[in-house]
Amino acid sequence: MTPPISLVLFDLDDVLCHYDRSARIAHIAAVVGRDAQAVRQAIWDSGLEGRADAGLVSDADYIDELGALLNYPLTLDDWLNARRAAMTPDVETIALAKAVAAHHRIAVLTNNCCLLADHIHYLCPPVAEVFGAQVYASASFGAAKPSPDLYRRCVAHLGVAAAETFFIDDVEANVAGAIEAGLRAYRFTGNAALGRELAYHRLL
Repeated sequence: MTPPISLVLFDLDDVLCHYDRSARIAHIAAVVGRDAQAVRQAIWDSGLEGRADAGLVSDADYIDELGALLNYPLTLDDWLNARRAAMTPDVETIALAKAVAAHHRIAVLTNNCCLLADHIHYLCPPVAEVFGAQVYASASFGAAKPSPDLYRRCVAHLGVAAAETFFIDDVEANVAGAIEAGLRAYRFTGNAALGRELAYHRLL
């Protein structure tokens, strides 16, 4: 018999908020006086962002290393302001999450360094208002999506069985990783479809 769902776990970027990577790049480029290609290379092509997401570099070292790659004394505020500029709350998805929260536990699991979770009230206030402290960055679990280890560590930390967790993400590989870890998972394609899926599982 399938156990009831006790936790609904949401992805952040492109689920609860629209994420514009180009806006983040443009913001940092303006601060450091470099072109977009140099910023993109420093954050992603260097592998730094992936290592930070997986918890392989501390938050302080992440900021310092990014500054070194850009040859600029980058500050935490610089990083936060750029990240915030790239995030637009999806009010419809957030409203669905709030409706789910009336009867079920909810949380966020995002591929990010811990800075994002620690500063979610500044970065995306509407998400913070609904989820409170229940926003978790992959880095805090020492793995990143789509690794099944991430999901297992997250639900264990939350004290919920994998089979009782319903996970929502916009990336198919991340959904597959969650399913491999034993979670029930759904690929987000839009609010209307998500609403129907949540209703089907009696989560609304």
